[in-house]
Amino acid sequence: MIEVQHLTRVFRTYKKQPGFWGGVKGLFMREFEETRAADDINFSIAEGEFVGFLGPNGAGKTTTLKMLSGLIQPTSGMARVAGFDPTKRENAYRRIFALVLGQKNQLWWDLPASESFALLRAIYGLPADAFQRTLDELLDLLDVRAKLNVMVRELSLGERMKMELIAALIHRPRVLFLDEPTIGLDVISQRAVRRFLRDYNRKHRVTILLTSHYMADIKELCERVIVIHRGHKIYDGGLDRLESGAGSRQKIVTFLPVVADSSVPSLSQLGGFPDGWQSRYGATARGGDGKFRLRVPAADIAAVSQEILNTGPVADITIEDVPLEDVIAELFAAQA
Repeated sequence: MIEVQHLTRVFRTYKKQPGFWGGVKGLFMREFEETRAADDINFSIAEGEFVGFLGPNGAGKTTTLKMLSGLIQPTSGMARVAGFDPTKRENAYRRIFALVLGQKNQLWWDLPASESFALLRAIYGLPADAFQRTLDELLDLLDVRAKLNVMVRELSLGERMKMELIAALIHRPRVLFLDEPTIGLDVISQRAVRRFLRDYNRKHRVTILLTSHYMADIKELCERVIVIHRGHKIYDGGLDRLESGAGSRQKIVTFLPVVADSSVPSLSQLGGFPDGWQSRYGATARGGDGKFRLRVPAADIAAVSQEILNTGPVADITIEDVPLEDVIAELFAAQA
């Protein structure tokens, strides 16, 4: 469904010298610098896949989505979406994809969402019955029917994002590009949006490419992720395989008991961790609660747990996977 080969986008920006004379000098002799927002990116996505597109701010995620949408032209390389070349901006192509930018609106701010939906129906030339069926389905799935005739500017952020999703899906696109769709939403709204996207993808087999800084979005929705850093693709594969890069390591969290005076005990009061733990596992206390975290190989979990218990009284021990955020951060650090 989506094929990208050697896709590159270079932005050329003018570097103005400071001061009045710097501006005068720039009239005759300008200096420019080039930024490779996307640099020789290659990937392919099959129909119906739900793929996470990850990277730090400025990595080139949004630039790539805009090139796939035909909003900006690549400097070099090729992209195909459902057999179309996005750079040609053909009407037939515009009818089979949708782009949702979490920080930008496509709905008319001072009109009810229903008015914008009616306008989109006219733009896409949708039959009245098909339009109404799709609208009813989306309103029920996102539970916003009661807000259909409320001015968009009076909607909450979560309600507005749901309406944006309806606007993007009203013409039944085959490909959906999502750029931070849950940004700024509260936990309840994030869950509602994630549940909707997961169910919609499974029901209609829409190909979805999602960027998000919320790792909960990625873990709940995507089995495959593509990671880019400084314009370069540095990982493309299963989410489970990405986590297993650090997955041979887990976190043990220990809570040290509170002594009689209710103050948090020091390590010395409990005898301290065994010699070498600081260098081996980077044991660190967090705040004043006496909570210590050790990062250890999975094969050593039982032995380390026993060592913790031998150290002194322990209120609780929990064993957790390394958070995906840490795995991604380590991947970026390795590419620095």
